[in-house]
Amino acid sequence: MTKGTSSFGKRRNKTHTLCRRCGSKAYHLQKSTCGKCGYPAKRKRKYNWSAKAKRRNTTGTGRMRHLKIVYRRFRHGFREGTTPKPKRAAAVGSYFHLFLVSVPSG
Repeated sequence: MTKGTSSFGKRRNKTHTLCRRCGSKAYHLQKSTCGKCGYPAKRKRKYNWSAKAKRRNTTGTGRMRHLKIVYRRFRHGFREGTTPKPKRAAAVGSYFHLFLVSVPSG
């Protein structure tokens, strides 16, 4: 048997399938672990020797459904239970101020 073409013809069963956590085709069926995220381990697989891989999977590359709201609330000190001042009164006051400034006296 040669090591090339004829050996490749024997490969007809899949070793890796889709991972439930990261969605990549790196879940090893016999080892029952994902080569990309480390599932079923509780902690996600990441290494400092691969800076680009960390950049692809870090916070901010997804939707950040909760965190983007937290960032917005942080800017105002996590205030709760308050209502904004009515805009109508402020707008009317500024309009009259402009009117008084623009009218020439005398």
